[in-house]
Amino acid sequence: MILIDILKWSASISGIIACLMVSLDLGRRIIGWGFVLFVGSSICWITGALMTKDEPLWTQNMVLFGINCFGVYRYLIRKRKPRDDD
Repeated sequence: MILIDILKWSASISGIIACLMVSLDLGRRIIGWGFVLFVGSSICWITGALMTKDEPLWTQNMVLFGINCFGVYRYLIRKRKPRDDD
């Protein structure tokens, strides 16, 4: 099915870009937006996996979705207190 292929390719490409954004460590905002992209990737994977009845894939991505939402919160929403690194 073409819709499933589009979902899976979108999930793969967005996951690769998000991984690059997070691993480059170019600042909190870039990392946060990388996690936003990971959330989108997880949603695509979950949708595609449910459509193809691939239980291990959707289970894994439900967990990753939660972890990535925490990353969005941590890097884009939470106000971090300044800390002393002495």
